Amino acid sequence: MTTHLELFADYHQIHVMDEHSDSDVGEAWTAQALFDALATAEDILAFSTVNNMDVVVAVDILEGEPEDDSVDFDHVVEASVHVPSGRLAILGCSDYLPDAARFDVPAGWMRVRVSRSGLTVAAADPEGFAPEGIRLQIWPAPQQELRVVTRWTRPTNGA
Repeated sequence: MTTHLELFADYHQIHVMDEHSDSDVGEAWTAQALFDALATAEDILAFSTVNNMDVVVAVDILEGEPEDDSVDFDHVVEASVHVPSGRLAILGCSDYLPDAARFDVPAGWMRVRVSRSGLTVAAADPEGFAPEGIRLQIWPAPQQELRVVTRWTRPTNGA
C-alpha cells in the first residue's frame, strides 16, 4: 500500500530516519553527496529535491526488494539506514520531528530507494508549478553501500 505525504522540502531536502535518531546529516552533504542527491549517516538519510516547496512523496514499505523500474525515472539512488527502534520517520528538513509521519518497519537495517521524475521540467519552472515526482521504496536488507542506479544532471542551459 502506498502512502502519500505532502512535505515541505525546505533547503531542498527530505529526511528519512529512525524516530530516535540524533545524528546530524548536515556534515554528510559532501560534494559527492550533492552530486548523488543523497547524504547518509547511520540512522538518517537526506535526499535532495529540485523544488524548495511542498512536494508529494509516495512511500511504499515493502517486505523485499522491488523490481527495477528505474527506466521510468530521471534519478534513482538507494542507500541503507539503520532503524533500531522499528519506527521510521519521514519529514522535511525543517519539520517538527514529533509531527513527522511514522512507519512501523522491522528493527534493523532498511534499504531506501529514492526514485524521482519530472526533474528537468521542475528545474525549468522557477515558480514551482511543475513539481517533481518522488517515490520512496523501503524494505529490510543488510547494510550496503550507496548506489546510484540512474543519474540525472541538471541541464546547463540555465534550467
